[in-house]
Amino acid sequence: GFYISTSDETDLLPYKADISEEQEAESQSHVVAVSLVDSTPLLWRMQDLRAVRGQGLVGALVGSLARVPRQNGRMGRPLQLLQEEQRLLGEQGNLYLTLLCQEVQQHEEFQQRSYEEQTVLALEDKKSSLLRSKHVALRGHLETLDHHFTFPRSGLAVQLSTARAGLTYCPEDRVYLQADRSPRGPVSPQSEAKYQVFRDLRGRGFYLTSAGKFGGDFLVYPGDPLRFHSHFIAICLSLDESMCLLDVLTVARLGSNVKKTVLLCSATPEGGVVYTSLQWSGMV
Repeated sequence: GFYISTSDETDLLPYKADISEEQEAESQSHVVAVSLVDSTPLLWRMQDLRAVRGQGLVGALVGSLARVPRQNGRMGRPLQLLQEEQRLLGEQGNLYLTLLCQEVQQHEEFQQRSYEEQTVLALEDKKSSLLRSKHVALRGHLETLDHHFTFPRSGLAVQLSTARAGLTYCPEDRVYLQADRSPRGPVSPQSEAKYQVFRDLRGRGFYLTSAGKFGGDFLVYPGDPLRFHSHFIAICLSLDESMCLLDVLTVARLGSNVKKTVLLCSATPEGGVVYTSLQWSGMV
């Protein structure tokens, strides 16, 4: 059997991060540069990682270490944020987005202009070589060169930016890399509900990470994940969404096996969250 308890507040006790008030104030005022690769938010700068950690946002390191790249036990920068973590930072007004892969059309147009310019230069260079040649047959190719010359794209010289996003000295580049708001696009009701749950739990002092390996939406920690085990597996559902009894038994049994309480979280139209906890107690 298992127990079900439902409450608007439940018995979620708020916990405070183990940081000083000065560190917390510093992290709140720090402007975080979030790099968007497609729609994936990444943090690269160490000061940004420290700032978001000081605000109780965990993320996940997804980069390899330079000295030990062929392993996946210890990861390094960048730090990948949850979509909910990025949105929470945006609402607090202390981040800007560096759009790395959103200006694809503008990048392709720039590449095409560069290709055309390099084609002209390559053609002039080819003509100069033929004019310097002493062979009459080769000099005769000058007449047909304009119509038959092709510059391979594999020979295109590509300019690589060595300036870090958001840290460049060039004002034009900084404006190009900076955005004042999140990427355009409608937010689905499911994403909105997940964010409402994330914001409510974070407001209670909990730390949250992804719970994909446990079949949930969030793992909920009473403190820093480096010091505590997670206590809850949060699963986000709409208030009017039905759940098969076998699915209820499955998640309750899973929570019992990993020594965690399953939370069924439902956002309300008024902005609150209703929590239903499931605890497996064995067969009776």
